[in-house]
Amino acid sequence: MASLAAGQGVRVRVWDRAKLDGLMATHADLEASFTRNQLYDAAKVFGQEQAMLMGGLPDVHARVAGLGRQVDGLDDHWTVDFARQGETVVQTLRGKHPRAQELSPVEFTLTGKGPWGPELTAAVRRSLGFGVPEEVVLPREAVQSLTVDGPEWLSGEHRDIEVRWRPVAAVPPGERDVDVVFLDGEQVTASYPGTLGHLGSGSIGHSVHVELPGGKLELLVPREAGAPASMRFTFSLERLEPAAALRLLRMRQRIMNGGAFEVRTSAGTVGGGELPAESGAAHQEVVELRRYVEDLEVVQRHCEQHFPLPAELSPTDRIALRVARLLVDGQCVISPFLPRLSFTLTGEDFPGLRALLSGKQQSMWCSTEEFAVTLAGRHLPLGPVLVFHPRVATEQKDGQRALAAIDAGHGDGCKVTVRPVDGERFRMLLQNAATSAEQAPVPLGLPGFPEPR
Repeated sequence: MASLAAGQGVRVRVWDRAKLDGLMATHADLEASFTRNQLYDAAKVFGQEQAMLMGGLPDVHARVAGLGRQVDGLDDHWTVDFARQGETVVQTLRGKHPRAQELSPVEFTLTGKGPWGPELTAAVRRSLGFGVPEEVVLPREAVQSLTVDGPEWLSGEHRDIEVRWRPVAAVPPGERDVDVVFLDGEQVTASYPGTLGHLGSGSIGHSVHVELPGGKLELLVPREAGAPASMRFTFSLERLEPAAALRLLRMRQRIMNGGAFEVRTSAGTVGGGELPAESGAAHQEVVELRRYVEDLEVVQRHCEQHFPLPAELSPTDRIALRVARLLVDGQCVISPFLPRLSFTLTGEDFPGLRALLSGKQQSMWCSTEEFAVTLAGRHLPLGPVLVFHPRVATEQKDGQRALAAIDAGHGDGCKVTVRPVDGERFRMLLQNAATSAEQAPVPLGLPGFPEPR
């Protein structure tokens, strides 16, 4: 042995059989790689080479399928689907036919280990109490034991396990169209169409899920007479056009205001109750969001350009949209974007022009052939617009220069800038809505933004 290290500068140690066996036990996959061919030769002698999976994935498939057939033969009513996830083997009990639970009952007794947190408690209540089709996960630390009573091969007590379950999603055959209606006594005050997505039942009551374009309504209805129902309404306005978004926002306002509601199918009512009124800043947020969506819907309809709600809208764009909405409605608007106007003289000379250029206050009207706003990269033309103000004045240097040019006969092409007096802004009105030169402007009505003068 000493000669192995001669001239090599290494130390040699000798391991006995016990040491080698211990290392092989720790690294069983390494040991298997050395002995695989020997075992394969032996397996061929007994016709078991497929059990060694020497054929690769096809042998794996055949082996698993064969094991599945063996499991299927354990019971006439139940079988177990299985899967390997890392070092974990997942077993899923499955009925072979719709009457499996009736002909061969299987009962699960779950003993918890608490206390559970409020989120887990609420999830269990929704699932077992109302049959809500959401997965519930009980971690190992929340489970003391799970006892299964049924066929002998299936029965037993299990510990140190994680438990997951999900009620079967159920929708009765037939009509799935529903209406979510809000009531004042017997009077229907609003109605919104949807699709019935789920009807579930549990120990406390039943659950109803309604799918809406962009939203979802989840209703829990207790069996106890007089017990209040609860509703969860979630929605997203992403990629919705304004008309569809408005329906969701109006429905949200109805829910926040409280009162009676029902979910109705052609066969009758499947759920309902009395909602409490909500309070707080959320009311105003929905009001402002609805106003923005309404403004966009009106402008899109006027321009015949329809597109989903923009993901973002700058404060400047919001103001421009509000101005556009009011113009489309035929209102006179003070534009915060028009503190001044510049125009070019044609060379014509008349007293009113000289009075304006000399610094005297004058009323002024002008028109544009086309006025448009740009939102979300879209050019939205509103039509010809009148721009006016009852009291404007020329900037002093412009006025003096323009008068001198007119006196010298060179007024044509001279540029002049005028401003409304007292720091005010010009007013705007669509030409087809103009009824009077004295039409009063309306406020923009945007919270957080001072009204222009």
